[in-house]
Amino acid sequence: MTTTQSPSIYDFSAKTIEGQSTSLSTFKDKVLLIVNTASQCGFTPQYQGLQSVYNKYKDQGFEVLGFPCNQFGKQEPGSANEIQSFCEMRFGVTFPLFEKIDVNGANAHPLFKYLTEAAPGILGLKAVKWNFTKFLVDRSGKVVKRYPSTTKPEDIEKDIQALL
Repeated sequence: MTTTQSPSIYDFSAKTIEGQSTSLSTFKDKVLLIVNTASQCGFTPQYQGLQSVYNKYKDQGFEVLGFPCNQFGKQEPGSANEIQSFCEMRFGVTFPLFEKIDVNGANAHPLFKYLTEAAPGILGLKAVKWNFTKFLVDRSGKVVKRYPSTTKPEDIEKDIQALL
């Protein structure tokens, strides 16, 4: 007899910013903060906060996964190399970055379709409203909470600590 398990984030894969296909099962048993990012956004300085939180908790099984997206005000126009260079040079980003994706609409990446279903936003709206929307995922791959762009990474620390 087979049991049907509901999907988890480990059922998805994505291409790293270097173009390598990676299964998210690579991050099994870790607490994840999945973020859609952009280099030319008013929230771009959050890269610094994301890196700081990553540095603080990475040795305890925490990962930040950054997914550049150009769907909001065309604020991520660069190539993969440009995005990676910008993040490393300007903010010292060392957490994993992935290829630029869509997070809404017909071409939305399957991972973000799953995340937005699992954790709808305010008033139950599923669509990602802007860059730097964050999804917190526990060690079992369950989406625990969604945070709007205005929530700073350091304001999520208590929730991260609770899952570690």
